[in-house]
Amino acid sequence: MEFRRPNTLSKEERLYCRKDISELLASGRFWGGYPIRMCARCGNGAGHSRIMVSVPKKLFRRAVKRNLLKRRLREAYRLQKGLLDGIDADILLIYSSREVMSSSEIYARVGELLEKLARNCSKANGEEQA
Repeated sequence: MEFRRPNTLSKEERLYCRKDISELLASGRFWGGYPIRMCARCGNGAGHSRIMVSVPKKLFRRAVKRNLLKRRLREAYRLQKGLLDGIDADILLIYSSREVMSSSEIYARVGELLEKLARNCSKANGEEQA
């Protein structure tokens, strides 16, 4: 079953199950730093990558700004998810800056993180198959 549809982010591509989130946080690897961190775990068994986005309430008290940043993070992922073709990973993007970044800055940073994840997951898959 193919879940990759251009320019969509369907429910199958979202990480929402409490058990899967716990496994991601327990066995996932953290990358990046300021302003966006990523926790990822390769080989989720779903056949496609799944994503979850977090903007801490501690940094942004107003829900309007938190929701704006979550929308920007999801949109940046949605436009660049092609970088992860053939990789099934669970991904958690965490926004960690106190300033509201522009969409283009978020897009660039998410792209860097996804490229790094693609390289690392393809290395891990190559080692397992060898």
